[in-house]
Amino acid sequence: MTDIVYAGNAGKDAALDRGWLLGHFKDPSDLRHSEDVEIKWGVHPKGDERAHWVTGEDRTALQVLVSGRFRVDFPGRSVVLAEQGDYVVWGRGVDHSWYAEEESVVLTVRWPSVPGYAVADADAEQNGSGARNTGN
Repeated sequence: MTDIVYAGNAGKDAALDRGWLLGHFKDPSDLRHSEDVEIKWGVHPKGDERAHWVTGEDRTALQVLVSGRFRVDFPGRSVVLAEQGDYVVWGRGVDHSWYAEEESVVLTVRWPSVPGYAVADADAEQNGSGARNTGN
């Protein structure tokens, strides 16, 4: 690794890797490579929704609303992030999905950064957040 500091723009860098700014999937020589945590800058048009529910999640996650109105669905409960700074945290094993009620920007932090998670198809890739190869 030659650089010890990386400076960038989340909006521009996110376009390079489905929104993900940091995680195990970055090249090991990249300062943004991490096996401990993943960070995503998610930009979602109104009506954007997750293609499939995530089931059997192996990570803990935090989602923070930067702008817009964003709903995160769990079995038997939905959480609406409506004001800048609203956030939700869920643990391992919690099934979930999401829906952008308005054009939204959401910062997602997941840990640990687990190899083997990938989006199954192009439609899921556009709407997904790096789910397992089960199409989640």
